[in-house]
Amino acid sequence: MKFSMVQKGVGMIEVLVALLILSIAILGFVGLQLRASEAGAEASNRILAINVARDLAEKIRINSAQILTYTSEMATTTSQKESGSNCFNNYCTPAQKADFDVKQSYFNALALGMSMSMQVCPSGSNGKQCIYVAWGKTLPSNSTANSENLNSCTVSSANGFTYRDNAKCIVMEVF
Repeated sequence: MKFSMVQKGVGMIEVLVALLILSIAILGFVGLQLRASEAGAEASNRILAINVARDLAEKIRINSAQILTYTSEMATTTSQKESGSNCFNNYCTPAQKADFDVKQSYFNALALGMSMSMQVCPSGSNGKQCIYVAWGKTLPSNSTANSENLNSCTVSSANGFTYRDNAKCIVMEVF
């Protein structure tokens, strides 16, 4: 009789321990699922940024004589990008086409929650132009190693540039 009284709570303790182990395993799977969804969102943003940069790079390749126009138009302010010719309905000169292409690319990036810029690639790139597309809190720019701009996409070095840690951006060279 005494032996059966000692055994009365053991089954319940076994069930509670099994539930504890099961809940720890489920928490691990939830963490993995969260990380997988973050990685999927990051991959999606990278694909969208590459498409925006590739689109502009192809337009520049077609109208390559206007590379300086593309660079200067990309450096203008947002309000200036809103004006310009409409090359869908009208004939455009190569310079007007460059202005139109930059405006389209800029607003495509903006619609995706991204920002973009185009500038001379850092040292080691033989003066080529680089298209920067960034999202989140990252700025589409390059900075020096001792710069206090910690949100820039890349950092200049003697051999060119490197991406900043946790930068959310892509850089594409334009030939």
